[in-house]
Amino acid sequence: MDAYRRMTELIESAWKELAGAETGRRDLCLDVVGDVLETGRLVQKDAEPVVERLVAVALSDELFPVRESALHAVCGAAMRYELPYRVVEPLADVADGIEPLLLGYVLAALGATHDEAALPTVERFLGHPHPGVREEAAHAAEELRWCPESATALHRADAARPGPAH
Repeated sequence: MDAYRRMTELIESAWKELAGAETGRRDLCLDVVGDVLETGRLVQKDAEPVVERLVAVALSDELFPVRESALHAVCGAAMRYELPYRVVEPLADVADGIEPLLLGYVLAALGATHDEAALPTVERFLGHPHPGVREEAAHAAEELRWCPESATALHRADAARPGPAH
């Protein structure tokens, strides 16, 4: 069995264990999924559905440790893959209702998309009462404002401007 197949089977095994009624530490199942994503060895088209599923778990599970592990895995994936905004957008849709201890993960994931569509959500948290949330919001906003696409667009705009007369 090749290494790629072992990784995908490890993820599938973790999903099955997570769904099991007798699984005691369901958060550990998600840690396994996160560990595989953090290797960066999955192809993009395989990583995105895994992250979508993690987002769904983060939004639907009743247990804090499970939600935290899911969001931690999403952030780990965002370090290795270019996650499209649509993959993490459900987090943006409910960000106002997420507890502050998990909100930092959400903001980091939104910032990592480098999609300015996430900026209005992130900017809402720049004045949050919790300093850690404000700090993560500021970092995410900076990521969104200065993503490579924005930098390229600014460079093109500067190049198109007439220079000083000599």
